[in-house]
Amino acid sequence: MDDLKGKVALVTGSSRGIGRAVALALAQAGADIVVNFLRRSADAQAVASQINQWERRCLTIQADVSSPGDVQRLVQSSIEQLGAIDILVNNAGISRPQPVEEISEQDWDEVIAANLTSCFLMTQAVLPGMRARQWGRIVNLSSVAAQVGGVVGPHYAASKAGILGLTHFYSQRFAAEGITANAIAPALVETEMVAANPNARRDRIPVGRFGLPEEVAEVAVMLARNAYITGQTINVNGGWYMS
Repeated sequence: MDDLKGKVALVTGSSRGIGRAVALALAQAGADIVVNFLRRSADAQAVASQINQWERRCLTIQADVSSPGDVQRLVQSSIEQLGAIDILVNNAGISRPQPVEEISEQDWDEVIAANLTSCFLMTQAVLPGMRARQWGRIVNLSSVAAQVGGVVGPHYAASKAGILGLTHFYSQRFAAEGITANAIAPALVETEMVAANPNARRDRIPVGRFGLPEEVAEVAVMLARNAYITGQTINVNGGWYMS
């Protein structure tokens, strides 16, 4: 297992929820962290303060990762202040629970942009540096919705299924260059996103409870440290989907 001490990890959407837990777990494993956020600056600063207490370097950078210009600014600022990005966790995304007959083309476009296009833009931006160093870890947050349809809507399910396709391509294309790409597919984790979804019920989960952000974060750290796992989807879903 690779030592993460001195590695730089950029976690998108890491001011709260799963992203926050992943950022903290990677910092505890030794990495320096870029906390990306869109609107919640105070929450991002709170994450950074906790990481700084562990004597890890940490930046907070506001950026919309579905915007090409913001992505370039985010990556360039991270490199200038912390150094090359070794670990990318594509976590940022939105959930828009809607009756299927009410989903507009605009809804579709916005969910795809936030959840899938952002993943593509961020990965493309960090790949040149990873390839130059022959070392990189890409961890993409998908969802059980990619596998069973889920409880949000077709726009969300399609965006999360697309992440699996991206993961498969990058993993097979860059495995020989020391770069791994894997996905995590959680189901109904205790976050604000799940709390806001009236269709999210504990009785959908065989183990009888929602997951914890920290249970997802443990897997992200494992994937960041492991050089032999690539192209995989790790299901953290309480038994909802069994592969």
